[in-house]
Amino acid sequence: MSLLQRDPGNRVQILDEEGHVLQGASVPEIDDDTLVGIYRKMRLARHFDERAVSLQRQGRMGTYPPLSGQEAAQVASGYALDEDDWVFPSYREHGVGLVRGLSIKQTLLYWMGDERGNALDPDLHFFTVAVPIGTQIPHATGAAWASKLKGEDRAFIVYFGDGATSEGDFHEGLNFAGVFDVPAVYFCNNNQWAISVPREHQTASETLAQKADAYGFDGIQVDGMDPLAVYGVTREAIKKAKNPGPNDRRPTLIEAVQYRFGAHTTADDPSIYRSEDEVEEWKRRDPIPRLETFLRERGLLDDERIDAIADEVREHVADAIEAAESEIRPAPESMFEHVTGTPDWRREEQEAYLRRLREQYGDDTLLED
Repeated sequence: MSLLQRDPGNRVQILDEEGHVLQGASVPEIDDDTLVGIYRKMRLARHFDERAVSLQRQGRMGTYPPLSGQEAAQVASGYALDEDDWVFPSYREHGVGLVRGLSIKQTLLYWMGDERGNALDPDLHFFTVAVPIGTQIPHATGAAWASKLKGEDRAFIVYFGDGATSEGDFHEGLNFAGVFDVPAVYFCNNNQWAISVPREHQTASETLAQKADAYGFDGIQVDGMDPLAVYGVTREAIKKAKNPGPNDRRPTLIEAVQYRFGAHTTADDPSIYRSEDEVEEWKRRDPIPRLETFLRERGLLDDERIDAIADEVREHVADAIEAAESEIRPAPESMFEHVTGTPDWRREEQEAYLRRLREQYGDDTLLED
């Protein structure tokens, strides 16, 4: 039976919390190099995340949204895409970016306040970061519909958090997708908290996946901290988006149930609204040791290779940080350059206001404030 034929309330899971294959579970077809690649990218995403939080705490970077705990959902789903497929991220998909070839340096530049970090190579097929909640959903839907009208063989995956399902953009985007049968995959990272608002205060629905029923296409819930399950479900959804069966609709809503170990952003203090016991309970499902156990049992990893990967990861991230911090910082007025295609009166007013502030107080005083 196809994974996508499961009942939305029947969560897809392949690995148990220790990383052993569950009895009766079917491991998706993934070659050995890809399996090790997923593990390596998950380790890279985790170490980058730890260093990025540290950089922000040291005042070397602006506000940053941590991803630790969500590596399986991001990396495994990224590996399930074909080369020509498009990714529409929110603001937390650093792991997906790594898979698609987005450099850590460029991600760092963006969160350091340098708009060059959001000037992406179109060959990456990775849309620009969306900080407003849910706005990327109708963008992805429109791009998918346009691609379908052109007769292209592409799928479009859009990532968002559980909080975005309370936004109008979510409902409008998915309703449009169902009506026009677009080749899109809607990937909901249900990390249990929309900043400080818990999942149960977002909706009375038993699952987020079942919301797809209202739009006329499939919804599926998956263990978002199980990389094998995430890969399998996403891969099937991508194939269906491009080649639906006679009774299938192209879109799919995936609810990846997971947890963010850290804060919503570095401006947030999660200890105010969630308990340490809750965090520790979820950490027992950490996706990295789960996949590591699976790969050890298949003879694909041992202590020596794991140590080598750890060394590669540390060197990679250290080099990226050095490269990003070596860039000459842009002038403050560059923040206006990409807001509109041509200047309008609002932009001109704000640019003039910034010039007056710089002349009156100087850049050093403004930065201190």
